[in-house]
Amino acid sequence: MPSKKQTQRVAVLADSDTRWKWGALTAQRIVAAEGSVNGDEADAPKLDGYLLRGRATPTARQLVEVGVRADVLREVTAVEFLKVMELGTSDEEFEGYDVVVLALVGGAVQAVLHGLARVWQGRTKRPVVVTGYVGVVYEKLADGLLLRHGADVVLANSRQDAERFRAVYEGVGAESGSVTECALPFLGGAPYVAEDPYTVCFAAQPSVPESKADRTYLLKRMIRHAELHPEREVLIKLRSKPGEHTTHIEELPYQKLAQRHRLPVNCRLVYGNMGEVLDRTDLLVTVSSTAALESLHRRIPTVVLSDLGVREALGNHHFTGSGCLASWTELDEGFVPVPDEQWLARQGVAADGAYETAFDEARARIADLTAKPQLPPLAPYYTLTTAPGYLPGILARHHLAPDGSPLPGAQAAAKEPGPVRQIVRQAARGAYRHGVQRVAPVIRRMGEL
Repeated sequence: MPSKKQTQRVAVLADSDTRWKWGALTAQRIVAAEGSVNGDEADAPKLDGYLLRGRATPTARQLVEVGVRADVLREVTAVEFLKVMELGTSDEEFEGYDVVVLALVGGAVQAVLHGLARVWQGRTKRPVVVTGYVGVVYEKLADGLLLRHGADVVLANSRQDAERFRAVYEGVGAESGSVTECALPFLGGAPYVAEDPYTVCFAAQPSVPESKADRTYLLKRMIRHAELHPEREVLIKLRSKPGEHTTHIEELPYQKLAQRHRLPVNCRLVYGNMGEVLDRTDLLVTVSSTAALESLHRRIPTVVLSDLGVREALGNHHFTGSGCLASWTELDEGFVPVPDEQWLARQGVAADGAYETAFDEARARIADLTAKPQLPPLAPYYTLTTAPGYLPGILARHHLAPDGSPLPGAQAAAKEPGPVRQIVRQAARGAYRHGVQRVAPVIRRMGEL
């Protein structure tokens, strides 16, 4: 392994714009020098980015909006990524990565872990494998966690998550020492200072709420708030443009709904980096977006809407006890929430300065692992013994056999596609996204007749 004076190499495999943001920023923080939040430029790791080919592969515009640069950035399949990892590791002379961050949905993490276990089998040296969650964990806790088991480090974004993660692993008899408490890597920014005009920002989510009626209701309440408060600016912060996908599928984008309503002059749709939008926000409003934690970290007044109920399906149940739950009716009347400090501390929101040390535990663990002359083989909880009816399907989705080897016909050569193939691929993605956003809703409505 490289000495402290050598630049460490990190690979991040991500399957969407939000997970690329989480993975890349996490890599920069956990491999930074101990005691540093961002890491000095001299200590910054060499970051190679790999985008997992799929429905949510980010576009160039989305990558620019995320604002995280990589030394290398290319699109791969799971099989292609595993080939890179196999060629980059050898016992004779270790020239591969020091750390590999898997910023993927749970099933993809599990598939890649089994693939890595196969390509690194018998090797005495290998990278440290890190994974975690891009934001608030409010659904599929056990399922998502067990699919991530097997990584050397499973990051928990708060004290509460660390406790829950360990309880799940220990409850099924799985090793829980990989769970490491840290915080979301994209918290930060200047502390809140009120400015004119007073700006209300609604942080939209692709899949919450889901129904057209609920999303239309929220849009109408934003419009109404702008009409009641003409001295305020009301921004509707969107995650993606029509035709783009993010972590979740958005079948009813607010852009489309807004075409049927007349927006007041002080109400408009905006894109861009969330941190930059928060720079001019006086009140952040959302159903359950992780943007609420970014806002709370900066001490910006933050509201988690209760208009549609406080329900697990919406994810806003995660904010019970926060002091931030309120309705548009209350906001129309001038209500400003006051967050509960104990709740904030348990959620990894540390506006009091403790965020500066939030990644020290992760850095220390990774430094200890990379310094070891030999790491044990990757050992996910799910095997053909513990989950014979579940694991093969997970692996097959990524063209891997039950032993982690490529299935017949899977592309194993990691190379850039030619111009014709790129055009065909883009057309296929466009057709898929059109089907999801336009055709599928129509078919469902016809089925309900």
